Amino acid sequence: MRMTRRELLWSSGGGLGGVALAWLCGQDSAQAAGPGLNGGLHHRARARRVIQLFMNGGASPQDTFDYKPELVRRHGQKPDAASVDTPGGNWGAFMKSPFEFKQHGQCGKWVSSVYPHFARRVDDVAFLMSMTSRTNTHGPASFLMNTGFILPGFPSMGAWISYGLGTLQRDLPTFVVLPDGKGLPYNQTGNFTSGFLPMSHQGTVIYGGAANPIPDLFPGAKASFITPESTGDGLKLLESMNRRHLESVQGDPLLEARIASYEMAARMQVSAPEVLDLSRETAATRKLYGLDRPETEDFGKRCLLARRLVERGVRFVQVWSGPGGASQNWDNHSSIEKELPPMAVSTDAPMAGLLEDLKSRGLFEDTLVVWSTEFGRTPYSQGGQGGRDHNGGTFNAWLAGAGVRGGVSHGASDDLGWKAEVDPTYCYDLHATILHLMGVDHTRLTYRHNGIGRRLTDVHGHVIRPVLA
Repeated sequence: MRMTRRELLWSSGGGLGGVALAWLCGQDSAQAAGPGLNGGLHHRARARRVIQLFMNGGASPQDTFDYKPELVRRHGQKPDAASVDTPGGNWGAFMKSPFEFKQHGQCGKWVSSVYPHFARRVDDVAFLMSMTSRTNTHGPASFLMNTGFILPGFPSMGAWISYGLGTLQRDLPTFVVLPDGKGLPYNQTGNFTSGFLPMSHQGTVIYGGAANPIPDLFPGAKASFITPESTGDGLKLLESMNRRHLESVQGDPLLEARIASYEMAARMQVSAPEVLDLSRETAATRKLYGLDRPETEDFGKRCLLARRLVERGVRFVQVWSGPGGASQNWDNHSSIEKELPPMAVSTDAPMAGLLEDLKSRGLFEDTLVVWSTEFGRTPYSQGGQGGRDHNGGTFNAWLAGAGVRGGVSHGASDDLGWKAEVDPTYCYDLHATILHLMGVDHTRLTYRHNGIGRRLTDVHGHVIRPVLA
């Protein structure tokens, strides 16, 4: 009787040990041969991989990249109550930025003083100045920016890219998430979900700054009871259980996902220690990312790890700044002057270093870097304090690298930074543009679910062509 590949995997030793043996002996040609750049699905790709930097909490555009002289003129004036829409229900006067803005680069881009290192890279960057959201609440807005929907249960962009384009290699996950060392963002792992896509496409979470970045990949130091003999007994039991389950259930997606996770775990036991070992980098590279300073070390480690991951063929890496919650992130309700600078400092040198490092290694031409957040902040203070409330009306994002025109800005908000005014741009447009650069027509990447041809951009989205090279 002819055996399937899955049955052969289990019969060759069972469980993780069997999978590791099968991998070391060689897998089937479809899995062993990565598709490379692959020409894209629908047209020639410009980007081979993506690094997304996500500022969790709602980074203030008026205090980073969207210079508003009108706020200086109207500082201290009370806005018209009829024009105010704030979830906090309590607003103060218009508030100028406490930070100095200057023009930088040949393009003359205005950047706040909180980003001195990144300001030197603006000629490499295309800024989206009129992003807008359908909501000003963290959870739905974060879902929207990551999945294209304000409700949970839909696949994230990384999962769609994994599903559509497959892997560039077999030793590491296709979609990796590097959360802030202080904790997961709003929605927890819901931002990295595969939704109704096969579970093998969900984001693999790696805690880049932790002593144990991938929990349970190897036995812990205290697990002295785990011996080769006990491992063998456990694998025999696992083999027996999975064999019975495989015989009774055919085509079970959960079983397929579990087997795929075993396969990946086996391969990562070999590949992960090398890619996670940042001591292999030179002292100059580590300094470039800010690993020599406590305020930049965590985000810098994860940016450097992101470069190492894409260098080794990971397609999509998401690096988060800020956990969920009311503090230590970009949700600066109480004091922009006190709360925003630590977040900006922690990311400034690392993201500038990332762009410089990608260029020096020849990776910039086929790696797309995306900076995003879930919404912006109000042009007036919250409750008369020095912070700003949520504002879905306008916020910023930027793109750099593969297929992107550097030194340009697209769209504009109004004079106060309250609403997107010129060429409003939604998450659907950003997603469509990212997919386009990866060789994918966003209208044609679909998955049939509950009788509906679902896609990342739902029924919306246009490629933002003015920022393309």
